[in-house]
Amino acid sequence: MKFSDIPGLQDVKQLLTDAARSNHIAHAQLFVGAEGALSLPMALAYATYLHCENRKDADDACGTCAACSKNAKFIHPDTHFVFPLSNVKGDKDEDRFKADILKSWRAFLIEQPFGNLDDWANSYGGEDKQALISREESREIIKKLSLKPFESPHKVMIIWQPELMHTSAANGILKILEEPPPQTFFILVSNAADRLLPTIISRTQIVTIPLLDDNALTGYLMQRHNVEPERAAKVAQLADGSINMALRLLEKPDDNNNQWFADWLRACFRRSYYTLVGDAEGFHALDKLNQRNRMTYGINMMRETLLHISGAGTINRTRGDELKFVQDFSKVMTLEKVERTFKLMNDASYHLERNGSAKMIFLDLSLKVSKTLNP
Repeated sequence: MKFSDIPGLQDVKQLLTDAARSNHIAHAQLFVGAEGALSLPMALAYATYLHCENRKDADDACGTCAACSKNAKFIHPDTHFVFPLSNVKGDKDEDRFKADILKSWRAFLIEQPFGNLDDWANSYGGEDKQALISREESREIIKKLSLKPFESPHKVMIIWQPELMHTSAANGILKILEEPPPQTFFILVSNAADRLLPTIISRTQIVTIPLLDDNALTGYLMQRHNVEPERAAKVAQLADGSINMALRLLEKPDDNNNQWFADWLRACFRRSYYTLVGDAEGFHALDKLNQRNRMTYGINMMRETLLHISGAGTINRTRGDELKFVQDFSKVMTLEKVERTFKLMNDASYHLERNGSAKMIFLDLSLKVSKTLNP
């Protein structure tokens, strides 16, 4: 993984490369990003950059030296990984189990470089089980870092999802995190820094990894996956800055969310309760990804409506039929109605993510939106 494999985020890349070139690298950094942010790919690219033998003053690793070749396969001996794992051990041989899991981890990084925790669990068969970083890992970290680097001037320890560390493991690394061996760098990659121990956060330099903007994501889909511009723009809007989500959306048929959302809101406005019950049945029949997509689309459209009503139409993301719908819909909406509807859809999305009944959640949403539109 190189910086050039990651679209956008030039400010973050520049920050990291400048620190490396000036030899002012913090010994422990915390890469923080929301779900879908490219925090782990950025950590992998940074490790490649630090180990590269020919980077000189370049803004990226060369990609051709021996160190880069090994990092491309995630087998560099001076890059170490700690990651969550659920209790799936089926091999009594401890060393063999660790070797097999490490092979699975490397395969996951190669095949799904933008994957999330669920993708990782599915890749090794740990789905539906709680993944954790066990207390034994703190001893493994200290053991690995007590040795001198094998090939590179630096040793890099990447800890993915440190918020899932067992409390004993988190406390066990505090000393080495504060005073690591010379030329040893920790990169903690978190989606929920608020769940970390304050003592860990205080020992790290925070690097914020934002989600991609629509232009960067659209360009990536067009250039790397040969997606048509219109389709790429629509997917980017739904994915909300997440490459992982965008790639999942590409595997699905191009649903006409615009027509669905317009019909649903009209039914809410007209108090067509029979239609709304049928819509709830149809929503329940969708898979989880399509349910999420429709809710995300609706939330985005309410945002666009709010911008239009507020006179900030110049920063609208909608085009064509979607923009016309926003303009027409805004004529019967007020700021209060938009705010209330937006909150209702956000709440419904929250409950869907926590596996509530899709039919009940959507019907409840429909009735409340209908009441909001017709006070």
